[in-house]
Amino acid sequence: MRASAEVLTSLGIAVEPVRIPVLEEINALELLWKLQVMETKPAFKKVTAGHEDKIFKHVQGVYDTPDTSIADFVDAEQKAEQLRDGFAAYFQHYDALICPVTTVPAHKHDATEFDIDGQKVSSLHVMSATAPLSVTGLPGLSLRFGTSREGLPIGVQLVSPWMAESTILHLASLLEAVSPVRGLHPDMSRI
Repeated sequence: MRASAEVLTSLGIAVEPVRIPVLEEINALELLWKLQVMETKPAFKKVTAGHEDKIFKHVQGVYDTPDTSIADFVDAEQKAEQLRDGFAAYFQHYDALICPVTTVPAHKHDATEFDIDGQKVSSLHVMSATAPLSVTGLPGLSLRFGTSREGLPIGVQLVSPWMAESTILHLASLLEAVSPVRGLHPDMSRI
C-alpha cells in the first residue's frame, strides 16, 4: 500500500490517508453475507442439485447459514444504501481510493481461518476489503504490486466512483508501468 501510494505521489498525484466513517459503522462483510444468503441460496441449490459432492466451501457456507428473514433483508438493503451514501460523500472530495485487496497476505488455498493480531477469524475475512464494493456496486480493480517474505503476491485495490472506471484504469496503468513485480511470472513447474 505504502509503496503504491509513494509511486503515485512521485508521479504528481495527490495521495493522503483517509477514513470513510460509514465503513466503521457498518460491517460490509456481514451485510454481504446476509444479502448473498437471501439472494443466491435458491439459485445455488438449483444449479448444484445432483453435484453436492463438488460444492465449493463458500457455497457450502451459504447453504449452512440460516435463511435471512425478510426483516433482516430489508435492514441489510437499507444499510447497503447507507454504504452507497457514505462512498458518494467520499467521492465528492476524492477521485479514487487505494486500499488493500485482502486483510491478510496471500495464503494457502485451503485455509479455513487466520490469526489477525492474536484473534482467530474465518477465512471469509479475506473478503472484508472487497465486500463494500460487492454491496455497493463500486468499480474496483486489483493488481499485484509486491511480494511477501514468503514469495507470495501482495496486491493493491483501486476503487473509483460509479461510472468512472477510466480513473482506476489510468491509475493502474501508472502503477503497472513501475511495478516492482512487472514482468514477474509464476513458476509453472510448481503447479
